[in-house]
Amino acid sequence: MQKTLIGFWFLPKKALKILCSGLLICNVVACQKDSQPTGTTGIPIFKPVSFSHLADWNNEDFSAVIPVFAQNCSQIMKNKNPYFTAGDLQIKTADMQQKCLLFSAQNIKTSAAMKKFMETEFVPYSVTDNGNAEGKFTSYYEAVIRASYRKDAKYRYPVYGKPQDLVEINLRDFDAELPNTRLVGRIENGRFVPYYDRRNIETNGINAPVLMWGDDLVDIHFMQIQGSAIAQMSDGTEVRIGFAESNGRKFKGIGSILIEKGYIKSGELSMQKIREWLRANPEKAQDLLAENERFIFQRFTNAEGPIGAYGIALTAGRSLAVDTRYIPLGTMLWLDTTAPDKRNIRKIVFAQDIGSAIKGIVRGDYFWGHGEAALEYAGKMNSAGKYFLLLPKETILKAK
Repeated sequence: MQKTLIGFWFLPKKALKILCSGLLICNVVACQKDSQPTGTTGIPIFKPVSFSHLADWNNEDFSAVIPVFAQNCSQIMKNKNPYFTAGDLQIKTADMQQKCLLFSAQNIKTSAAMKKFMETEFVPYSVTDNGNAEGKFTSYYEAVIRASYRKDAKYRYPVYGKPQDLVEINLRDFDAELPNTRLVGRIENGRFVPYYDRRNIETNGINAPVLMWGDDLVDIHFMQIQGSAIAQMSDGTEVRIGFAESNGRKFKGIGSILIEKGYIKSGELSMQKIREWLRANPEKAQDLLAENERFIFQRFTNAEGPIGAYGIALTAGRSLAVDTRYIPLGTMLWLDTTAPDKRNIRKIVFAQDIGSAIKGIVRGDYFWGHGEAALEYAGKMNSAGKYFLLLPKETILKAK
């Protein structure tokens, strides 16, 4: 590793810091998607309110919250940090863990008991961006692919595990004053260089294990965008695969590529429309898909659902991807938005995931589940909405 950045270390320290703080290095070695984002979209304001401010609170199915709360607590209890932190927002870990212990001690089994527990032990906080409570809510799903452990004429598209020659570094490991920026690449002739892009990987192959072979390049591409999938194997079994690593390259959505080239009108854009067009135009599909340089490598998982950034399986209709500059993973929220069919989505959700496009104080990505039914909603959701943080009553927020 000493050789990978040796060219940089001949620079004076001040010059190196300026170079890195401007993220110019990312033009040389592509930044990984979960690098800490820079900048801000505004000033988050958190204000305590009563439960009467939460539309349809009394109509919530609190019995459905019980198992998700318990699962979320399993991760909260492992937290060794003194605070759940997002930007200047700090929530005492001890307060969160105390609620989990109390929940367990009360052995809550019914909707009425869970509702009483929530109203007794938590306080809702409105979340606004410079005073604006409304934000944008999209959604995602867990893809399904058809695959085989053996390559043949039907199953011919590789699903790769993490490459053996992929290297990752964090600038802060070299100097505590450098940005907390994670870089992904490989070593070539003693130099740290960007990892291969999608076109190169799909054309030439790479030094990586092949977990399985899929029968549909479009499905595999969608699976990579979502990060995980259920693989229906040719022998009749099903296995779940999840995110292992990316090649660190810049992501470009296939929807924007098709719009730029005039193949789809922006007003018609949906996951379903994109998939239909790509399958109807196979001679163009692979070349267009390769314009998205980012490539996701997979791993086998044994979880009941796809594993989110918080380290536990996501739950359909209860897990939300958030911008962790403002909302800490592991926290609870009351979500108030609408589905693509205009039905209200008003319910308790848990911040358990992140996404490269999820940027903003009031911003979320709602997890629908897996399969075609989930895709029908996930591919069309782009709704206005708001949310409220549900925090332990002892919490004293330290926020801007």
